Amino acid sequence: MNNRKVRKEPHPVLETILAYVYIIIGAAIVAVGFNVFLLPNEVASGGVSGISTILKGVFGWEPGFVQYAFNIPLFIAGVIFLGKQFGARSLAGTLTLPLFVILTSSWEPATLNPLLGALFGGISVGVGLGIVFRGNASTGGTDLAAQIIAKYTGLTLGTSVMLIDGLIVLSAALVFDVEKGLYALIGLFVTTKTIDIIQLGFSQSKMVYIITNKQEEIRDAIYTEINRGVTKLPAVGGYTDAEKPILLVVVYQTEFSKLKHVIKAVDPSAFVIVSDAYEVLGEGFKRA
Repeated sequence: MNNRKVRKEPHPVLETILAYVYIIIGAAIVAVGFNVFLLPNEVASGGVSGISTILKGVFGWEPGFVQYAFNIPLFIAGVIFLGKQFGARSLAGTLTLPLFVILTSSWEPATLNPLLGALFGGISVGVGLGIVFRGNASTGGTDLAAQIIAKYTGLTLGTSVMLIDGLIVLSAALVFDVEKGLYALIGLFVTTKTIDIIQLGFSQSKMVYIITNKQEEIRDAIYTEINRGVTKLPAVGGYTDAEKPILLVVVYQTEFSKLKHVIKAVDPSAFVIVSDAYEVLGEGFKRA
């Protein structure tokens, strides 16, 4: 008799509620990071928030209202030109972020050191955006403009994003000074890396490819010593043209040293390739 429990899928209503909770929490974190780290130090690290920082410095315009002035038309343009169903979640992100920027505009700066502002502002914005993305939404802004440019110019999306953010950072350097432009680059870099960490997590697993003449022995040793499954990938030697399957195994970092010893004990001449696995779903790892 199979006593294995069947994993229940999350209820659609609860899933939707959770998505909006992600959007609200993420937007709040972005707004706080913007108001207490980036704006006081005039760090315009890309996006509509960067534009609002520049316009605040030049004209004194309130960033939250500037972000509404850019986000809403860009969202409409995205619907018209891209023909995608962005949905209520992305609209919620587009409207919620400027609201939180307005609500937290009176908060005192956490630091007036531009480097600390760029670093911790970049982290805060990255964490917030990563949480919003977890809710399958976005905060709109220049990401939509980049998609429109990519569609009608033939540029890749990555190039379009880099072009827009680059122009914003360059504008910051011209409006404020070159040093502020460099701080903006630091903030942009930190934000990008933080989003990756929130989306993918820190690498806790290793993906190992093993090329050996003792496939069965190594496979059995891994089963016995580490209790991990092994997958055979079909491959052909480039020099010999002989079939030589590659063994693939995924282990936790804590198991990796033991795996190396197991491989070396069976076949010291085995060719081993190791890479990070940021998210592993399935038997013996995290459930989807």
